[in-house]
Amino acid sequence: MNTMRAVRAAFDKRGQQSYGEGVSQLDHALQCGYCAERDGATPALIVASLLHDIGHMLHDLPEDIADKGIDTVHESLGSAWLSQYFGPEVSEPVRLHVAAKRYLATKEKGYYDLLSEASLLSLKLQGGLMSPEEMKAFEREPYFREGIQLRRWDDEGKIEGWDVPDLGHFEQYIESCRNP
Repeated sequence: MNTMRAVRAAFDKRGQQSYGEGVSQLDHALQCGYCAERDGATPALIVASLLHDIGHMLHDLPEDIADKGIDTVHESLGSAWLSQYFGPEVSEPVRLHVAAKRYLATKEKGYYDLLSEASLLSLKLQGGLMSPEEMKAFEREPYFREGIQLRRWDDEGKIEGWDVPDLGHFEQYIESCRNP
């Protein structure tokens, strides 16, 4: 299966499900990809932003699984899946975007207070605030800065009715970043 077909299949499977923020999984992905493109990110970071939540579309758990107190570890599932198609410049920021939320909630004054109810619930399930040791370990990750930037676009891409480019628009980036 080619890369774009695999991406489309994942979004076809669960892309219309709720993201928990008033937008669908697909709308959230498109908004995040658009934010990265708008801000002049590299093609790899645009793809990572677009596909950062792909792990939510790969499992068969119910849409409201977080409400049941279960973390799907979507960042690990998504990163592993993406590594079949892309290098670490795409898969690693995806793996780190949850840790980036934990890091920012711990380190940046006011960040925690801006998180939505759904983000606060997932933060709790994902380990909550970081310890000083966890923060230092995160800062040593080779792609930690990209993980933080992806997180910022993740936080921004939750706007109901925002008209952004469709999935086909991002195919050029996906194709340019895929493994040969």
